[in-house]
Parts: sequence; structure tokens; C-alpha cells
Amino acid sequence: QVQLVESGGGSVHAGGSLRLSCAASGRAFSRYAMGWFRQVPGKEREFVAAISRSGGTTFYAVSVKGRFTISRASAENALYLQMNSLKPEDTAVYYCAAAWANRDSTYYNRNNDYDSWGQGTQVTVAS
Repeated sequence: QVQLVESGGGSVHAGGSLRLSCAASGRAFSRYAMGWFRQVPGKEREFVAAISRSGGTTFYAVSVKGRFTISRASAENALYLQMNSLKPEDTAVYYCAAAWANRDSTYYNRNNDYDSWGQGTQVTVAS
């Protein structure tokens, strides 16, 4: 498994931007499909965005499409989530996750597909 550590969370006003980072340990980072999820108290963790191990395929939740961008830098063992035009409903703890992938184009959008998770970083968007 790969170890994951998120950073970059914080508090912003509606319409603002944040960039989340996820640092991964291990030499096999390029073999993992990656994803971002978020969770608010009392609700299930929900899918935000996913990226294939090659970086060539991305997939977004409808609620964030057009506002968020997922990317990766495999040489740096890093995953990113650029969040623009933030809304109060984006407030949550954001988690990065990793899933072993057998194909370059594979991505995953379900919690159960992932087997490694970070500790989370809080994002708060004030109205």
C-alpha cells in the first residue's frame, strides 16, 4: 500500500480558490489510480474526482465539474486538486485515496475501490 498525506486545506470565502495536495510515499505511485473524496459530519464520504494512473483520464462528480481540476505529478509522487469558484456546500474534510490499477486508463469513483486513504484536510467555504 501507499501512504498518503493531504495538505492545502483552509478557509476561504465563496468564489475563492484553494489547491489541495496529496503526498504519496513509495516507489509505485505511478501504478495507482488516484481519487479525491469529501465528507461532512453525519453524511457518507462522497466522490469528488478521479484520475487514471497515466493521468490521461479524469472523471468528476457533477457537483464539481467545471470548477475543480484533478492532476498528478508522478515524478514527484504528488496528487493535486485545484478548486475554483468555491461554494459553501463544498465545505468538508477532503481525502485523497489510491487504488492499484492494471491499466493506464482505469479510474475509480467508489469508496470501496480504494485501499489507501490519507488523514484528510479541512476545507471551509464561508458565504
